[in-house]
Amino acid sequence: MSRIRVSTTIDAPPARVWREVRHIDRHVDWMQDAVAIRFTSRRRSGVGATFDCETRVGPIRLTDRMEVTAWDDGRVIGVRHVGLVTGEGRFTLRRARGGRTRFTWTERLVFPWWLGGPLGAQAGGLVLRHIWARNLARLKAVVEDAQP
Repeated sequence: MSRIRVSTTIDAPPARVWREVRHIDRHVDWMQDAVAIRFTSRRRSGVGATFDCETRVGPIRLTDRMEVTAWDDGRVIGVRHVGLVTGEGRFTLRRARGGRTRFTWTERLVFPWWLGGPLGAQAGGLVLRHIWARNLARLKAVVEDAQP
């Protein structure tokens, strides 16, 4: 199992950051590893929404199947990974000093045997931590550049 946590502070209030991250289909705009998102449910937000995320990390391509398990407007989006890679993930937004937002992305992932199982999870966790830190830098830029 790989436990990954990355955070950034965004120079915008949580409500502004939420306006961006609440649109699951737009995550491909700031997630380097997310190639496409296709909803598999009528819901496109909130608990119970399901979607497939076509994911690419280097030569590895897979479809990450997810279900939204937590949705607290302006604060939290939680998902369960139910595809080849399983586990749980969560975005958390917290108010920071100066009207800014502390955005934290945590994941607990289990890799299949053909991706190296526990050893693959350790190596994959290091790679994903690096990619996701860059993703958060991109999210930060998207939100801060969009402010009036």
